[in-house]
Amino acid sequence: MARYTGPTSKIARKFGDPIFGPDKALEKKNYPPGQHGINKKRRKMSEYGIQLKEKQKAKYTYGILERQFANVFDKASRSKGVTGEVLLQLLESRLDNVVYRLGIATSRAAARQLVTHRHIVVNSEVVNIPSYTLKPGDIVGVREKSKSLEIIQQAVAGNRHNVSWLEWDASQLAGKYMNRPERDQIPETIKEQLIVELYSK
Repeated sequence: MARYTGPTSKIARKFGDPIFGPDKALEKKNYPPGQHGINKKRRKMSEYGIQLKEKQKAKYTYGILERQFANVFDKASRSKGVTGEVLLQLLESRLDNVVYRLGIATSRAAARQLVTHRHIVVNSEVVNIPSYTLKPGDIVGVREKSKSLEIIQQAVAGNRHNVSWLEWDASQLAGKYMNRPERDQIPETIKEQLIVELYSK
């Protein structure tokens, strides 16, 4: 698929936010990328531009493409509750995101690769679809044959992810998806209301 595989620091600088995790390049150059760097005069962004930028930020953060993102938004708009919050809840409920949140992978891109390469099981069944939507009570774990993989062992050893809506069992290398997270339990700095306003035009 046509996913972004270029420098993550460049994208993080574009949005002024470490959306791919801690980034030394962003700390050193906390201004947008470009030929003239910090001295470039930048025009004031329009309301549409601000909304579009927020949508792009969400897409890069969760690593999904335009059509898939539009489908998730459509599902959120048809669900009960605040559309923006439901949108983020659906994105957080994706299998690749939960694998990342549990600390089985160090990034969402790495989590997506583990899923597609059949290293991840949901309720003891192999699932190789990164966009698979989890339901409360689902158990996400590492396939028995894959538990000794160095990339997984290293990720779990440095596991700093601790979110209240997931329950992690280090002895089993598995976690339970307890419930959909509330907005204040989602650490991403996405202004979801701007995305809702963009789609409602």
